[in-house]
Amino acid sequence: MSVSADTITAAPSSRWSLSRLAHDHNFLGLLFLLPAAVFLLVFLTYPLGLGVWLGFTDTRIGRAGVFVGLENYELLWEDQIFWLSVFNTILYTTVASVLKFALGLWLALILNERLPFKAFFRAIVLLPWVVPTVLSAIAFWWIYDAQFSIISWALQRMGLIDAPINFLGDATNARASVIAANVWRGIPFVAISLLAGLQTIPPSLHEAATLDGATSWQRFRYITLPMLTPIIAVVMTFSVLFTFTDFQLIYVLTRGGPLNATHLMATLSFQRAIPGGQLGEGAAIAVAMIPFLLAAILFSYFGLQRRRWQQGGAD
Repeated sequence: MSVSADTITAAPSSRWSLSRLAHDHNFLGLLFLLPAAVFLLVFLTYPLGLGVWLGFTDTRIGRAGVFVGLENYELLWEDQIFWLSVFNTILYTTVASVLKFALGLWLALILNERLPFKAFFRAIVLLPWVVPTVLSAIAFWWIYDAQFSIISWALQRMGLIDAPINFLGDATNARASVIAANVWRGIPFVAISLLAGLQTIPPSLHEAATLDGATSWQRFRYITLPMLTPIIAVVMTFSVLFTFTDFQLIYVLTRGGPLNATHLMATLSFQRAIPGGQLGEGAAIAVAMIPFLLAAILFSYFGLQRRRWQQGGAD
């Protein structure tokens, strides 16, 4: 039996091509990314696409909907409760994120100093972040109880108030209470992340600045803060995303009350879609959150551009 010359030539050529692909870093990178890409496609891209489609329909629970175009968005444009939830979400995200950054940076700077039992304190700081959100919310629900609040009891004992504080029954108090609970949970994430960034700053920079007569504030302003800028951008982006899409904390504490004063876009979307049965309207509210989330991602992108200054023009 004869074997053609083309067949003999094709076998080594095929083996050479496979060997070349095995040593191609770009090909291997794509190969290793493939499982993650499939996961994101199935569990993120499909639900996002489905949500966008539902926002253009009048789908209800138990009944398939039909395409209605922008009708859901037109209804939301005239919905005062929706605009109240937008205001609440922006207020909640802005105030909580600023407080978490300020307190987290302050805590990170303290933990970066030479303290006794430093490792122990760093572990303790993580506890609010590790505890499940629902358990934290239940604890705060007890702390804010109108009759048995530990805060009201302590203030009454000290003679500072005469009657228990209505934390969750008053609109202003409820907004402040849920923000305080979110800040308590979010500080550890910001603090530990910024602490990791502080560990990467060479001590020689501070030593040189000290020899040149720089004060503590000047060292922080001209060394620490610029070197932390890329990390701050990433940390604050995640912090804003987590805060903007917060659901569990609000739902357990207030469920959007009193009088929709603490309704966020996420909780209102759930309320309209599941208990209310209006899947199309709930999806439209969820889709309306996307521009705000994209703005947070752009903030991270432009913050990361500061690396070019730090690395002499490289990305």
